[in-house]
Amino acid sequence: MCGRYAASRSPEELAGIFGIEKWEPEETLAPDYNVAPTKEVHAVLDRPLKDADDPRPVRQLRRLKWGLVPSWAKTPDGGARMINARAETVHEKPSYRRAFTSRRCILPADGYYEWVTGTQERELEVEGRRKRPRKQPYFVTPADGSVFAMAGLYEFWRDRTLPDDHPLAWWVTCSVITTEAETGPLAVSPAEGPRALADIHPRMPLMLTPDRWDAWLDPARTDPDGLRGLLAPPPSGLMRAYPVATAVSNVRNNGPELLKELDGPEEGTLF
Repeated sequence: MCGRYAASRSPEELAGIFGIEKWEPEETLAPDYNVAPTKEVHAVLDRPLKDADDPRPVRQLRRLKWGLVPSWAKTPDGGARMINARAETVHEKPSYRRAFTSRRCILPADGYYEWVTGTQERELEVEGRRKRPRKQPYFVTPADGSVFAMAGLYEFWRDRTLPDDHPLAWWVTCSVITTEAETGPLAVSPAEGPRALADIHPRMPLMLTPDRWDAWLDPARTDPDGLRGLLAPPPSGLMRAYPVATAVSNVRNNGPELLKELDGPEEGTLF
């Protein structure tokens, strides 16, 4: 799954990476090293400009809210639970299938966090009370330092309780597509700990390699079968994973120190 990630690149840097033609200063977000569901995030998408005479899709950098709200939803309350869409079923699930054929985006990240679950839940005796052991967070990122381009979907939702000219009348929300985690060896493995992404968690965000960006963003591509071909996992061996401080587990903590690599798992945590 993807429940937390880091995104620190500036709009100027993202514009150079993705060939973005349009972004507004008010769309700019500060670097976020602990992106959590319901936060606003940067998204790359191809879409005609609003009120423009030219119907040509323009590559834009937009601010979206993480947690997809389907257009037909009566309220936005379920958005926080719809942060991930499974690649295997995204074409058929009612909440995602329309967006899959017409509203796809890329969510740029430095990488994502995942907490080691372990093969068995163990309980520790702490001061005579049984408690679950703490989980060790890992940061997963491209080994070559490139952008982690997560496949995403976006959707528009109209708040009917507000007038048309209200700035919050329309919500634009998104979801990260996930796939089965790689079982092959990591490009760089920590001294102790996981040797493959599947050792950390059975799911991972679907990373799109640059050769798929244009096809994925192209709104003219609407055939579900053809689009499903773009959901193939990237080549294995592109990622590294390393342990980071458990401070990232608290969403209130935010800063580049969260990405600092530890020499090994923190004392008291599990692998």
